[in-house]
Amino acid sequence: MSDKVKWVRLGDYIEKSDEINSERMFGIEDIRGVSNTKEFIQTKADVTGRDLLPFQIVKPHYFAFNRRTTRNGERLGLGYNSTSQTYICTEDYVVFKSKDINTLLPAYLYIFFLRDEFDRRVRYDSWGSATEFFNWEDMQRLIIPLPSMEIQRELVDTYNGLKALAEQNEALIPHLSAACQAYIVDCRAKYPIVSLGDYIEQSDKRNSDSVLTAADVQGISTDKRFIPTKANMNGVSVLSYKTVAPSEFVYVADTSRRGDKMALALNSSKQNILVSSIYTVFCSVDKDVLLPEYLFLLFNRPEFDRYARFN
Repeated sequence: MSDKVKWVRLGDYIEKSDEINSERMFGIEDIRGVSNTKEFIQTKADVTGRDLLPFQIVKPHYFAFNRRTTRNGERLGLGYNSTSQTYICTEDYVVFKSKDINTLLPAYLYIFFLRDEFDRRVRYDSWGSATEFFNWEDMQRLIIPLPSMEIQRELVDTYNGLKALAEQNEALIPHLSAACQAYIVDCRAKYPIVSLGDYIEQSDKRNSDSVLTAADVQGISTDKRFIPTKANMNGVSVLSYKTVAPSEFVYVADTSRRGDKMALALNSSKQNILVSSIYTVFCSVDKDVLLPEYLFLLFNRPEFDRYARFN
């Protein structure tokens, strides 16, 4: 953004909503929670028999956030209602809206909330002892850039366009994956079968020099990808954590309680990643003989997970 964009106090442009479900117009099917990926989600709470009168109403273009920041993976649980539906949420949340959508576009503000810098600021401003909170007053004190309405709309249109493109590409993945699996089956008929152990080696590089920090720690999912760690890293030393270099693999040896799938990932980035010392890290001995990306295709096959569970 140019130097002409003004920076403003967010509290001057938003207002809290205290409208509740007083007439009980909304039921259990309308209850939503918020995730740390900044989305409204189906509530995980057991609301059987609970009086929904005090639940707060979240109209289209309204926001809601969970004040509690402890155990949320360093990210604020927040949602923006971009739909035409009205939701309700627990009275523990804070619901708010833009005072004037012709001055501060809600969708533009949502893009601001999606930034990693926002979550870092929230964690910095959170306070408490056993439980930390980011309150309404803290939200109001945030300073945000406020460009013209024309630029706000342009940014939102660009974001929505890129999001739609990403979703289209995501929809192609199952078809591409099926084609790859068919190709691998074809390879089995054409090429010799070898012992994988002859082509990979284990790595045990530790973060003993403290080059990497807790911010570099990642977990791995059964979807075969790296994910933000769910562990509370406050005060945890990462000296003994293992380093996963680019093109290296990591997996969790424990296969129990993982839905019959093995948690494994390939570091396809150009950065080193830290993982727990209980994980196993390995790599291809010679990438000119066994390409890591090709091996990763094999690991993504359902047959691999079935073989891992069998063994």
